[in-house]
Amino acid sequence: MTSKVKIAIAGVGNCASSLVQGLEYYRHHDSSEAAGLIHPELGGYRIEDVEVVAAFDVDRRKVGRPLHEAIFAHPNCTTVFQRELSETSVTVQMGPVLDGIAGHMDRYPDDRAFRPSDAAPVDISEALKASGAEILVCYLPVGSEQAVRHYAKACLDAGVALVNCVPVFIASNPEFAEQFVKKGLPIVGDDIKSQFGATLLHRIITRTLGDRGVKIERTYQLNTGGNTDFLNMLEQTRLASKKVSKTESVQSQLDQRLADENIHIGPSDYVPWQNDNKICFLRLEWRGFGDVPMNLEARLSVEDSPNSAGVVIDAVRCAKLALDRKISGPLDAASACMMKHPRKQMRDSEAFLALEEFIKGQDGMTRAPRQRISADSQEELAAQRQLHVDSLQVLDPVGPRLAPREAVGVTTKGNGQRPFDMTPDKRA
Repeated sequence: MTSKVKIAIAGVGNCASSLVQGLEYYRHHDSSEAAGLIHPELGGYRIEDVEVVAAFDVDRRKVGRPLHEAIFAHPNCTTVFQRELSETSVTVQMGPVLDGIAGHMDRYPDDRAFRPSDAAPVDISEALKASGAEILVCYLPVGSEQAVRHYAKACLDAGVALVNCVPVFIASNPEFAEQFVKKGLPIVGDDIKSQFGATLLHRIITRTLGDRGVKIERTYQLNTGGNTDFLNMLEQTRLASKKVSKTESVQSQLDQRLADENIHIGPSDYVPWQNDNKICFLRLEWRGFGDVPMNLEARLSVEDSPNSAGVVIDAVRCAKLALDRKISGPLDAASACMMKHPRKQMRDSEAFLALEEFIKGQDGMTRAPRQRISADSQEELAAQRQLHVDSLQVLDPVGPRLAPREAVGVTTKGNGQRPFDMTPDKRA
């Protein structure tokens, strides 16, 4: 076991900013007492053991700058909770743009949108090798299918583990999963869950209703935000895998799948003044005892990027543990607990217990698994993904249209219910 967990970061946006700030913050606070950590210590590794040794981006305001400066550059807009950072020798390097910047970004102000650098991209594989990175954290924008695959292949070439925080399917793709097994490299993915966010809340309510014997008939999850993630997702063509990831995460908690027309989950709009504040509106309708109809509406307001950093800090340490133990391929317990679209979905309570067993080394996964993923399993996973993608394409690409009052969870029957407060939480 080495003393450091050396990570590289692809995409120096809001999530990277929160992660880097957090690494400094917990160095000055007792991690066993400070809020926000699931595991102050994980397998012998503490927060202060995590070290960023490389970073990649494509924005001209970040490329070529020290990482401790770049995380505060536009268009980043997340809460700054640790302004003073230790100076670092890590300079943000230019990555390949590929499909990483949505076409509509140039129609928005400079302080809100990506602006590509003119610098030549580096060879990611060689840069990872030179940095000594053990794990790459992928924070690229939603819909960057080519770019994420480029970084995944660079990891395979460089012998670097991957924590894939975005909904481009790598860990849950049988072909990529097999390549990580063959290379003896672990991967945690795909699409990071927050510590307590919209998807987790939706899953918990869904599973609890099922356990209480009711029959869920329909549900929606509507999300608004003002960061570059929500701006990027205004381009509907970039959302196919995101909608699959979030929808399947909730569907997996149901005893019986809902028809596609009865479940709508996804980003709903970009509201610039929300910045990194994400607001979620949930509605679930079900039939209970005597087939009596009932429903629940909930509103959740979170700071999006710190909410994910609290999970990523565990994901990288799980990847490091797997490297120490020579475990390769998708880490199923860590992925089920921390990701929306793992190779193997579990109930959250079961996933957490499985994760604890993995951390303790009691899951039987102390050696690198070398079994090939069967052709039947590959075909089954591919068919499931394609079926869902096809069904989404048949529907209106922007989802069901809700009347303005319905969109914020307000009853239109005049029964005196108060509307949801759409005002983002005030921040210092």
